[in-house]
Amino acid sequence: MERAFLIFLFILLFPSPDSLASEKKRPEESNTVTFYMENDVINNRDGQYTSGVKLSWVSKDLSNYRENEGVPEWSYPVTDRLPFNKKPGYQRNISFSIGQNIYTPDDTNRADLIKDDRPYAGVSYMAIGFLSKNKKRMDTFEIDAGILGPHSYASKFHIFFHKRIGAKEAKGWDNQLKDELFLNLSYERKWRAFESDLGSGFGYDLIPYAGFSAGNFLTAAAMGGQLRFGLNLPDDFGTLLIRPGSNTNAPVDDKDPRFSPAPNPFGVHMFLGVDAFAVARDIVLDGNTFTESHSVGKETVVCRFIGGIGILFHHLKITYANVRETKKFKTQKEYQRYGSFTVSYSF
Repeated sequence: MERAFLIFLFILLFPSPDSLASEKKRPEESNTVTFYMENDVINNRDGQYTSGVKLSWVSKDLSNYRENEGVPEWSYPVTDRLPFNKKPGYQRNISFSIGQNIYTPDDTNRADLIKDDRPYAGVSYMAIGFLSKNKKRMDTFEIDAGILGPHSYASKFHIFFHKRIGAKEAKGWDNQLKDELFLNLSYERKWRAFESDLGSGFGYDLIPYAGFSAGNFLTAAAMGGQLRFGLNLPDDFGTLLIRPGSNTNAPVDDKDPRFSPAPNPFGVHMFLGVDAFAVARDIVLDGNTFTESHSVGKETVVCRFIGGIGILFHHLKITYANVRETKKFKTQKEYQRYGSFTVSYSF
């Protein structure tokens, strides 16, 4: 199973020589696939937010959302009324995503309920996003639906994966949060506040963002920003962590080095970012909505600090970042660190 999954990812994300030799599409004619993987292995421990994976697809540019056959007809009354749907001079895109997140307490050797640490929790979800963007601004409205609990199968994946790599098995999954279906709505706006060309292909830009989420999974307001510096910067809206509104890797126009006419296009950049959240509800800390369950007292303000590097060649964008996150609940012993890896391919 593991080998088949890796082969699938290789075929999906890496182009064949024939495809590289064929006539290049323009960015507005291209789809973008991104694979995200986040894990706390860099911290030499297994706890808190221990793993996240996500696979997303962003469509080519559309004149309106109805152009995409994947958008169900029953959603037209909603998509037609989105505030940025008919704004002139903007590109529109549809995104589809699937993903799974895993959360555990710090001490995974204990089989009993650890009352002062976060609950065991697994989440599997699907999402559809409606994007509108130009060179300077990007709006995203996203609908996330999924399941928390044993039928997310996150616990089974966690146990299976640890067996495959020879790691210790987490013994407390019998205490995980109960099954609960969830629905979340999110909106976020990103700006390219400024950008500068320093010559010889070097430049920098700043991309702030703000938004909110509402639903029985997460209710929160968010703001943050990302500063990038390097050679041949991607003409997109940055590299974000796994969360609603993170499908930012599709090129905006043909100034992006992934669509450069040069025979061996290449770019490299560093990025620094910060996220801040004001949290009213977080189901993986507050526990089940409609039934009694384990919970901990969450912090209402959480920040994340991100530093990483990105590389671009042909139609690929590959990034790696270190993330440091402030305490998310009152009895948490220390800040968390984890790594974030993404691979995007535009075709």
